[in-house]
Amino acid sequence: MARANASWSEENFSCSICLDVFNSPVSTPCGHNFCRTCITKYWDEQVKFKCPLCIMAFNTRPDLRINTLLSELAAEIQTSIREKDQLCVKPGEVPCDVCTGTQLKAVKSCLVCLISYCQTHLEPHQRVAGLKKHRLVKPMDRLEDRMCKKHDRLLELFYHTSHPRLKSTEKQAEDLIKELEQEIEDLTNRSSEVKQLSHTKDHLQFLHAFRSLKDPPPTRDWTTVEVRPPSYVGTLRRSLDQLEETLNMEMKKLPDAELKRVQQYEVDVTLDPDTAHPSLILSVDGKRVHDGGVRKVLPDNPKRLTKKNRVLTRQSFSSGRFYFEVQVKDKTGWTVGVVRESIDRKDLIIASPETGCWSLRYFKDGLVSNDDPAVRLRLRAELKKVGVFVDYDVGLVSFYDVEARVHIHSATGCSFTEPLYPFLSPWPYDYKGINSAPLIISPVNQTD
Repeated sequence: MARANASWSEENFSCSICLDVFNSPVSTPCGHNFCRTCITKYWDEQVKFKCPLCIMAFNTRPDLRINTLLSELAAEIQTSIREKDQLCVKPGEVPCDVCTGTQLKAVKSCLVCLISYCQTHLEPHQRVAGLKKHRLVKPMDRLEDRMCKKHDRLLELFYHTSHPRLKSTEKQAEDLIKELEQEIEDLTNRSSEVKQLSHTKDHLQFLHAFRSLKDPPPTRDWTTVEVRPPSYVGTLRRSLDQLEETLNMEMKKLPDAELKRVQQYEVDVTLDPDTAHPSLILSVDGKRVHDGGVRKVLPDNPKRLTKKNRVLTRQSFSSGRFYFEVQVKDKTGWTVGVVRESIDRKDLIIASPETGCWSLRYFKDGLVSNDDPAVRLRLRAELKKVGVFVDYDVGLVSFYDVEARVHIHSATGCSFTEPLYPFLSPWPYDYKGINSAPLIISPVNQTD
């Protein structure tokens, strides 16, 4: 069986119609390949039968034959993608500390190295004689916090079996526990405020109030506390971990409630090929766009963007609220947002509210809101899907990290006086194919 070269990317085996890895690829008489379903549907909607790629016309509808070699190679690529997805770390799992770029989930943690390893990076511990003596346990996060600095052993495993019980230290531990309980009570009151705020329906009031709640009540730095016998340290550490987890869960409820509120204004938008920059390639359904690397010769159209690598949607909005989501994973550069109808489509202009553009851009691990002046934003983790919400009447544009369910940034006090169009810019890719993945308009998938 043929095997795909390891240096080939998913892009080499993608159908130019759906932009996904080939599924039952067939060849046309002109030598181009497409998914059987994609080319069949494409020709079903056409009066004349042409190749979507080179536009060669056929007198009659061609007989399509499965490309056996390409089918085998595409199947290998699909298997490789599935295996990689299964190995990638998911929320709640322990990531490999050695992986760079895409992190895989850890299969073991080493109590000597204080590092967690995926199956690939664990291999030396299974082969090298010196490393074989290291103690491996199931994956654990924050290993350094779990180790006793004095005895170099896990707190949970060690402190239950040693040190006398002394009256003075018991009293010290009891006082500390009371102080910790008071902090828990303060945070419980904080939780009530959070729940009350989650019922606020006014978006601007919600955002302003949320900013005032970002910093939790001041708490003691329990990492500096030392109590002997150490068994109490273990108790305090576990209580602190539980407190931190509870606080994090309560704080996450706010942005999650906010995202659910704006997702109810989802609109179905599709990309308009008449506005697409000549180097862009759009899917037939108008939901995907990527840079083709070559500037096509197209008929002159006043709607077309000729200087910026962008495409607008067919739909525009002149009132009310609307929301849409864009998949941006596997890309190193992109821009998404909204523009006013009268934006200059034939000149190279700086994207800002002054020029009629409200957007979020990403490049080389930098996330920037194109305000006036531009605002550099903190990137908590890899962005995979961006949500864009606009309240036309209030003058608000907000961006969200959909998977993390957190608010990224909002432009407030905007002046909208004409129709707004959502737009996408996949940015060009280099000769190595980096940043060739498409931007995809995705349907909202709310979670409870």
